[in-house]
Amino acid sequence: MIIGGHSEAGGGAQPQKINQGYVWMICVVAAMGGLLFGYDWVVIGGAKPFFEKFFNLSSGALSGWANSCALLGCLVGSLVSGALSDKFGRKRLLIVSAVLFAISSVLTGWAGNFTMFVSWRIVGGVAIGMASNLSPMYIAEVAPAHLRGRLVAINQLTIVIGILAAQIVNWWLAVKFDPTATDAARQAWNEQSGWRWMFTAVVAPSLLFFVGALIVPESPRWLVKNGMASCAQAILARIGGAGYAAAAVADVQNTLQGEEIQRVRFRDLLEPKVFKILLIGCALAVLQQWCGINVIFNYAEEIFKSAGYDISDVLKNIAWTGSVNLVFTFVALGVVDRRGRRGLMLIGAAGLAVIYTIMGFCYHAAVQGLPMLLLVLAAIGCYAMSLAPVTWVLISEIFPNRIRGAAVSVAVSALWIACFILTFTFPLLNKTLGAAGTFWLYAVICLAGLVFVWFKVPETKGKTLEQIERELVD
Repeated sequence: MIIGGHSEAGGGAQPQKINQGYVWMICVVAAMGGLLFGYDWVVIGGAKPFFEKFFNLSSGALSGWANSCALLGCLVGSLVSGALSDKFGRKRLLIVSAVLFAISSVLTGWAGNFTMFVSWRIVGGVAIGMASNLSPMYIAEVAPAHLRGRLVAINQLTIVIGILAAQIVNWWLAVKFDPTATDAARQAWNEQSGWRWMFTAVVAPSLLFFVGALIVPESPRWLVKNGMASCAQAILARIGGAGYAAAAVADVQNTLQGEEIQRVRFRDLLEPKVFKILLIGCALAVLQQWCGINVIFNYAEEIFKSAGYDISDVLKNIAWTGSVNLVFTFVALGVVDRRGRRGLMLIGAAGLAVIYTIMGFCYHAAVQGLPMLLLVLAAIGCYAMSLAPVTWVLISEIFPNRIRGAAVSVAVSALWIACFILTFTFPLLNKTLGAAGTFWLYAVICLAGLVFVWFKVPETKGKTLEQIERELVD
């Protein structure tokens, strides 16, 4: 489908016609990395009771290692993919991540011993780390400025879809695969084979991602950076016409003049002007995690039980959290390019601070039941339309062309480290401060995030990546 009459702010790149179908095809393929990221990250939750029995994991340490070992791979994947994608291209690394997803899913699922299970789970983590870095960055470098927000936010949408898919597959294999089986027979099958298929199921979308990654073009901005301007111009012409392509290529070349662009060095990130932007990216990544919402996902059972729900109601409420997450991610897609990034981040930080403050008082007053459920759903909805997708959008677009891959990888690695700290500290905080004190602490963090966004985060809506670079770096 062709749409016309839209001009991009700044940089001189003004598409008269956008081949929207082609752009969406490219971005949906790239966003499949997000779907696999979401599925592979969550699938272990449903498989946990069964592989622990199979491997006789009797200690809490072994159980914790099985559930957290993928994070090691995530850190490795997010770090190495930045420099490698700057050197070898975004497309090649997307293909590599698809292969790693496919191989690790099968070999994790059919591991013969716990050591092999952990090893392949770490490899799967590498694929997650690569996808979390590459997919939003690639989309940002391909998308026209006026569509970039919603297109990058598709990556968050596919993460949410992947999470729901994992929950559905886990539930179907554990409960509905053979409805005629007795409880004992179903339990035995799950402990021997069911958990294996939970992991193996991701091979199907991995292969689709692999085929799609072979078809999509290389990032035109990476091509210009590496001296292949004619190839970049052909891709951009297919997106927005010859005039748009010529102006966009010239704009990218202008930002690279006088720069040593063939060598990727992490110490370049320490240049004062670049380091300032890197700190903004890392702070946004940490805020997305330390705002506390992932605690609700990771410890939903404990949170709902402490709010007075029994186990059957807990499972139902967890399904509600996933549904609300999906619905409000669609809200973000609709408003991120109209309302802007900065406004949504401010709404998200302020909204979560208020909701957590009320939740803390409810826990303190022993309020249970429906009010707590509504507050949890409100927090998830607020997060899903603001901090969740917009953080990925900003991280993908605020860094200069010449070091975007390396800088995004550092910011995403900060996100994974923050995720680990959040998940690890919640049980300790909950025991020390109680549920009320813990959520009040998260409210304070959100208020600090509100102040940070207000004073430090620029608005990038409707601007080309090159205009953003000039405003932030020059």
